[in-house]
Amino acid sequence: MIKIQNLHKSYKMGNSSLHVLKGINFNVEEGELVAIMGSSGSGKSTLLNILGMLDNADEGDYILDNVPIKNLNETKAAKYRNQFLGFVFQSFNLINYKTALENVSLPLYYQGVSRKERQESALNYLEKVGLKDWATHLPSELSGGQKQRVAIARAMASQPKVLLADEPTGALDTKTSYEVMELIQQINEEGKTILVVTHELDIAKMCKRVVTLKDGVIVKDEKIDQILASKHV
Repeated sequence: MIKIQNLHKSYKMGNSSLHVLKGINFNVEEGELVAIMGSSGSGKSTLLNILGMLDNADEGDYILDNVPIKNLNETKAAKYRNQFLGFVFQSFNLINYKTALENVSLPLYYQGVSRKERQESALNYLEKVGLKDWATHLPSELSGGQKQRVAIARAMASQPKVLLADEPTGALDTKTSYEVMELIQQINEEGKTILVVTHELDIAKMCKRVVTLKDGVIVKDEKIDQILASKHV
């Protein structure tokens, strides 16, 4: 589903440059639930931006569902994002003056889906995340956990190949964080490929695999069952 080979990214800092990603290599198979971990400055946000086609690598290959992602102009990048990816953010990124239903149906509007189909589909996804009864509520009337569920429903509505979740529990308390991760696990069990960027180990452990970045390189790539088995040896 995702193939990353020899990925490099640098940013100019005045007269010098900062080498953020230093030859990243990893693959994600269809249906995996992968956590990308790392402290601030490790390169995980830069990697996510490249995976999300919000930034370009300086060097290396990124192949998504057999499509090379390279040298895209903004129009093509937007088209591919809409076609391949769903996004979930720490800050939810809901439109405050639109209801939960309108927020969830928004990606379908950009796909040219009819109003009736948009509403039916959005309601269906709100039901899947347990918020059908909150469809007419504005974000200001929802709790943090409910907002993130709406954001997940919105990300799923366009039926993406891959769901990218950037610190999806960062703004939530522990109990709500686990509830949101349980929902992400359920979506993954239905076959969806999901990448979760997090700095929280307990959240990473709710994924099936943990890729750890440090100073722009991958220092660990472990399956959760291997981690748990090693602790019982």
